[in-house]
Amino acid sequence: MRFLRLFVVALVALIAVPALAQDKPASNMEILREKLKADKKLVVAQAMQLTQSEAPGFWPVYEAYQADLGKINVRLGQLIKRYADAYRTDTLTNDQAKALLDEALQVEEAEVTLKRAYVPKLSAVLSQVKVARYLQIENKIRAALKYELAGDIPLAR
Repeated sequence: MRFLRLFVVALVALIAVPALAQDKPASNMEILREKLKADKKLVVAQAMQLTQSEAPGFWPVYEAYQADLGKINVRLGQLIKRYADAYRTDTLTNDQAKALLDEALQVEEAEVTLKRAYVPKLSAVLSQVKVARYLQIENKIRAALKYELAGDIPLAR
């Protein structure tokens, strides 16, 4: 569980602080991203306990899911950056707050839509129990990520 917490903290740093990536060499950020991907894959592999017959079908679906989830993470990072900019300059207007809230809800809806879209793909290669297990793993990682973000993002003022 300690490993998962460290993984999530590092993931939060990559999502919540996209502006830092512009100040550092791209290769360092890319190395960190690849390390986090590998660490997450290790967590998933250990928790999934895939058989030799399940693994070849699962991992391509996993990689596709991660790519699609990455697009949502980019949106989330951009949303957090826009909020942080308004918060930092103390210029958050009602219109901006509404737009940010609308985008936040769209990001949440995109996550649910993504899960729904992948259930049939996962079901084609795994038992329903393992489909449920995989989505539980993703939910736990996502919940830990959101918990860390919630602790770091101040309330609107």
